[in-house]
Amino acid sequence: MTTTDAPRTAPDARPRRSGVSVRVRITATVALLVALALTGAGFIVYAIESQRLDRQSAEEVDQELDEFARLVADGRDPETGEAFPAIRPLIDLFMGRNVPDDDELLVGWIGDGPKVSFPEDALVYDPGFRAATAPLVTGGGSTTLDTAQGEVLIASQPITLAGSDAVAPDASGPSTGALVVVVYLDEDRAELLDTMRTYGIVALLSLLAVIAFAFWQSGRLLAPLRTLRLTAEEIGDTDLSRRVPVRGNDDITALTLTVNGMLDRLEDSFAGQRRFLDDAGHELKTPLTVLRGHLELLDVGSREDVEETKGLLLDEVDRMARLVGELILLAKSDRPDFVTTGPVQLGRLTEDLLSKASALGERAWRLDAAAEVEVDLDEQRVTQAVLQLADNAVKHTRPGAEVALGSSYDGREVRLWVRDTGPGVPAGDRELVFTRFGRSAVPEGDEGFGLGLSIVAAIAEGHGGRVELDDAEPHGARFTLVLPSRSHGAPDVTATRTLPALRAVTGPDSTRGQTDPDRTTGTTTGTTTGTDTSTDTDTRPVRALQEDSWPAS
Repeated sequence: MTTTDAPRTAPDARPRRSGVSVRVRITATVALLVALALTGAGFIVYAIESQRLDRQSAEEVDQELDEFARLVADGRDPETGEAFPAIRPLIDLFMGRNVPDDDELLVGWIGDGPKVSFPEDALVYDPGFRAATAPLVTGGGSTTLDTAQGEVLIASQPITLAGSDAVAPDASGPSTGALVVVVYLDEDRAELLDTMRTYGIVALLSLLAVIAFAFWQSGRLLAPLRTLRLTAEEIGDTDLSRRVPVRGNDDITALTLTVNGMLDRLEDSFAGQRRFLDDAGHELKTPLTVLRGHLELLDVGSREDVEETKGLLLDEVDRMARLVGELILLAKSDRPDFVTTGPVQLGRLTEDLLSKASALGERAWRLDAAAEVEVDLDEQRVTQAVLQLADNAVKHTRPGAEVALGSSYDGREVRLWVRDTGPGVPAGDRELVFTRFGRSAVPEGDEGFGLGLSIVAAIAEGHGGRVELDDAEPHGARFTLVLPSRSHGAPDVTATRTLPALRAVTGPDSTRGQTDPDRTTGTTTGTTTGTDTSTDTDTRPVRALQEDSWPAS
């Protein structure tokens, strides 16, 4: 029994969006915060004002009672100068001289009940009022009472006139009583509630205005993001030239510039990949065409034709293998482990490089300088880069011409150079030669692909450095690897001398360079070859080398 998996549908490339946009969420957040702030402010204002009104009402009552207490303490009628004969004239005088506020009621309590009030109010006949006020007439103090007119504050100032039994000058009656002050609290609170209703309407209108402004402003601020999204949707793998318009000078502008920079890098990367694939396809097309043509014309019945075709095909296969190897190396150059650094004796490395390079061709090989210091480098990659530069120098010079290597260290950067006495590189081609498949003047017999110097540049960049190309003296080109590196000790400067010229020894048993006595003068001031005479005094840190320091093999 066999089972097959159900075909899986491709996921949607665009993520699902929530039903609420960022603009609405920002507006809702602002509205919620403003609403909370206005509501909180309203409650705080109401609480503070309520306490203020209660305190104000208490102060007004105390003021009325204090004035009445002073009048009682004086005990004399200000008009006649005589003592009050009874309580009623005292209360009548006080009510005549004091006008209560709109929310106040003055009550004259004489004996067992209220006898006079100002202004007239039916509250004084309320049994509940009488029951709540009676204890205050003798003991004083204040209390609150819920009535048909709302909550009221009742305060009393008891009085007693000694030696008098008259209620009025011509009538007798009790000599005890009290001034009762009544304050209608709900009237002041009603005014506060009216004020809070007005505040609520104003706050609501303000909230609506804030919501409208937040919606407009958030849309304005998010407009570049919408433009960014629309532009990103319009960008395809075949057209990366679109850019997001830059407006303003804020965080959104910085994001726009960052995205545009990313698009620039992507466009350059895709363009480089396309050029790389086009050039690689072009370079591979030629050997494949040669292979196909020879195979189609091959006479399998002719042994000589088979052998000849075999040699040609193997040569083309080797050429393709070399191209593929260089392409793979360039592809690996983007990996973080492309370069693995370790401690390297720079002077020994320089000598080894010259020894290996001298086998590349019959040239007057020369060591300009060798810095004696231990630095951090990837020895294999650096060797690969310098030998590539030396191979280029051999291709662009004639047998016997001078080719020199050297190294120096200034405490921060290692410099390894290869200079030749060839025709040099035209100024207009100095950037071209470091690009993949980029070539300047191609010498006769050069079967390269134009990838060598791009590999050198990749190795330098892997070290965090660069490759510099300058004119050599008196002519030629000077390629310099500039690699940032830390040292494990100070450079050893022991001598500055001109070193003897070397040339490759040809022959079946020769794999390394050796001193050519016909091209060496043995002096420390100059080196003379069969075709070139020059005097070179270099003051950079070098290690003194004996003339026999390059073993012949």
